[in-house]
This record gives sequence, structure tokens and C-alpha cells, in this order.
Amino acid sequence: MISLKDKVIWLTGASSGIGEALAFELGRRGAILALSARNREALERISSDLTKSGARVLVAPCDVLDIEQTKATANLVTKTLGTIDIVIANAGTHIFSVPEKFDSAEYLGLMQLNYGGLLHTIESVVPAMIARRGGYIVGVASMAGYRALPRAAAYGASKAAAIHFLESLRFHLAEHGIAVSIVNPGFVKTPLTDKNDFRMPFLIDAREAAATICDGMERQKLEIAFPSVFKWIMKISQLLPDFIYRPIVRSIWKSM
Repeated sequence: MISLKDKVIWLTGASSGIGEALAFELGRRGAILALSARNREALERISSDLTKSGARVLVAPCDVLDIEQTKATANLVTKTLGTIDIVIANAGTHIFSVPEKFDSAEYLGLMQLNYGGLLHTIESVVPAMIARRGGYIVGVASMAGYRALPRAAAYGASKAAAIHFLESLRFHLAEHGIAVSIVNPGFVKTPLTDKNDFRMPFLIDAREAAATICDGMERQKLEIAFPSVFKWIMKISQLLPDFIYRPIVRSIWKSM
């Protein structure tokens, strides 16, 4: 068990959705926060509310698509708040993949944000963590990265890449005293999922998701996946042969 109190935590994608909920939950647990996203106005609003409750917050706008800007932000956080104890690479988005409107540029752009942005964020903190032989990296992926789902080709591919990368990276960073957790949410009510035009099973509130993530971080769980029932359904689906898996998914999707 670790305590998040007084830990310097850099959170990307903090302006809305799970990221915003995480900012408030981390603040409630006494963390020292650096909040990054492209939307400065949203970050300032969140920071103002957190500061009123006694939290120490740095607003650090950043586009994780820009590696130099991301590195500069990491340096700013370190100079202003001190050593970054924990980084939460949460920036990302979702688009539907519809073959009738196939757009490889759009799909690659999503990969660049969801996967490339995570790489940029990690690259910005890993050298310092290795040098001091300590640190904690939390990467936010998705259960959509477990196995293929309809209309999630591009999104699922980006999250599968993130999961695979983090699992592999963990082997190497463990030798340097650096922990790695992978967050795999199911459906969480956010402005992104509000755009979905289908029924989302086991949908949970963003505040509940944030509390679950923080609980998992305090235990430094290798994987923080939720909700638990949906997690086990998706885990079991990974074991099913394709001739069983595909008809099941098709029938479920049609019922949505």
C-alpha cells in the first residue's frame, strides 16, 4: 500500500471525463497535482474548485501530441512542484470506425493521440525516474483493447497497443524500481460516451471510476479494470475461439 497524500502527480487529459473526476478524487486524497490538457479554461476552472478545497494545484496546459511541449511541461512540473512521483497518462479520445466512411488518416490520428500521446508522456518522465530509481507510471487504456468489438477498430487498436506496450515496459522498469499500472475501464459516463448511440452495459459514473482507479493506485495493482463483472466477461471472451466469440458479439450488438 502507498499513500497518495503529498505525492506529486502529473495527470494528462485532466480537463473532462475520467481525467476531471480523477483530479477531484486525487485532490480529496491529498495529492499535489499538476493538471494538463489542451483546454486551459477547463483546467483553470477545475483548479479553482480544487484550490478552494485546500488542494495544491498547478495548471500546466499541454498537447501530448507535441513531444517537445510534453517534455517542457514535465520540466515545469518538476521545477514548480518538485519531483514527479506519479504520472497518469490519461489523454485520449474515441471515434467510431465505419468501413463505409473509411478514413485511414483519422484512424492514424487517433493512434497518435491515444498511443503516441501516452508514449510522449512516459518519455518525458522515465529518464528522471530511472536516475533516481523510483517512480510510478499509470497508463489509461480500455477494455476495448482486450479483443475486437464492432465499430471500435481504430479505438480498440490504439488501446491494445497501449496495453501491450505497458505490459512489456513493466519488465524493464521493474529493474529500476519503477512501478507500472494499466487502467482498463469499461463504459464510464463522460462527454465522450454521451455521444454513443447504443446501450452501454454496466455503465458507471466517472466519480466511481476515479475512486476505483485511486484505490488501485494505492495498492499499485498491475491492472485496474472495472466494473468487475464486465471485466470478467471481457477476460473470458479472450479465451473463446473465434467461431464462438463472433456470433455472441454480433447477437449482443444487434440487441443494443
